[in-house]
Amino acid sequence: MAAKWIEALTGSLKQKKQYKQAKARIDALPEPYRSVANAQHRYSMYYGGVTDGDTLVQMFLDLADLWERAAIDGTPVSDIVGDDAVEFAETYAQAYGGTQWIDKERARLIKAVDDAKKKESRS
Repeated sequence: MAAKWIEALTGSLKQKKQYKQAKARIDALPEPYRSVANAQHRYSMYYGGVTDGDTLVQMFLDLADLWERAAIDGTPVSDIVGDDAVEFAETYAQAYGGTQWIDKERARLIKAVDDAKKKESRS
């Protein structure tokens, strides 16, 4: 009972556990994979704007999988990221879509403009 009340306030405890596990996997990577994976993780937190917990957790679980596999195979970072690290990180984040924080503001902007147009047409 208490867990449901806590989750209502803070979000899914299962998602938090999965996220922490993914972050721990990234932190356990050997260099240079750890540095790049942590940089991509941080960038994704700012750029992605994903608000859906399941999508966000899956994105970071997959990120850990990607860099673990690269480390195991010895794949050079440049072979994964290519020439443009920002483009790679943004394309990666966009692949997860999901609800983003900006969606709510876009809807507000569209409604405000539509409301203003209606008022103008009545005048």
